[in-house]
Amino acid sequence: MPCALCGDIIPTEVARCPACGAWARRRDFRAVGVAVFMLLGFDAFVALGSGISLLRLAHPLRGATHDTYDPQVTGKALAPYSDVFLIGTIMAGVTGLLYLGWLWRAYAQSPGPHRHHRAWVVLGWLCPVVNLWLPPRMVYEVWVNSGRYRTAERQAAGLVVACWWTCALLGVLLARMFSGGSVDTLAEARYDVHLGVAAAAFQALAAALCMATVYQITRLQISRG
Repeated sequence: MPCALCGDIIPTEVARCPACGAWARRRDFRAVGVAVFMLLGFDAFVALGSGISLLRLAHPLRGATHDTYDPQVTGKALAPYSDVFLIGTIMAGVTGLLYLGWLWRAYAQSPGPHRHHRAWVVLGWLCPVVNLWLPPRMVYEVWVNSGRYRTAERQAAGLVVACWWTCALLGVLLARMFSGGSVDTLAEARYDVHLGVAAAAFQALAAALCMATVYQITRLQISRG
């Protein structure tokens, strides 16, 4: 591999350029991949903790009746969770920026053939409607092009990517429904809590599946490098 700084050839077993001492590009890519992996793990941990906490809140609602139910108390108890989901969205945005940088590099390093221009790595997340289906296709393309996969292995990779994207979309949708929900009646409060638990579960699962894709693609491309 040629050094990005001086152009000298860096042996595969060496992490730094023997001529100028610069880190090999595969080492930088690995560091970014590890950072994205850890941030996704933190996002999954926060979402999982929110879901467990909401489950505990759901327990007293099961034993409540229409006579004993207090909508004001329940509303105050659920209000912080809307803030938690908002913070989770902000954290996901920060993680997403680093993820896009990692995916941009991974797309360039994958041998191809590529169906879309590299610019769509970023544009695919920003363009309305297109961002509902293009990002997972590009992640799948990078994954299967980074290694030598049989048909069954390609299908398994496609299933992981599809599950990740479906969980991510459902997590976002359910979180918005939870934030806009009502607790005026006991039935509405129970429904809103269930929405929050489902949103947290899908978000945690989406983060975990995304961690799997980041790990596999990074591992494959480093071993190739």
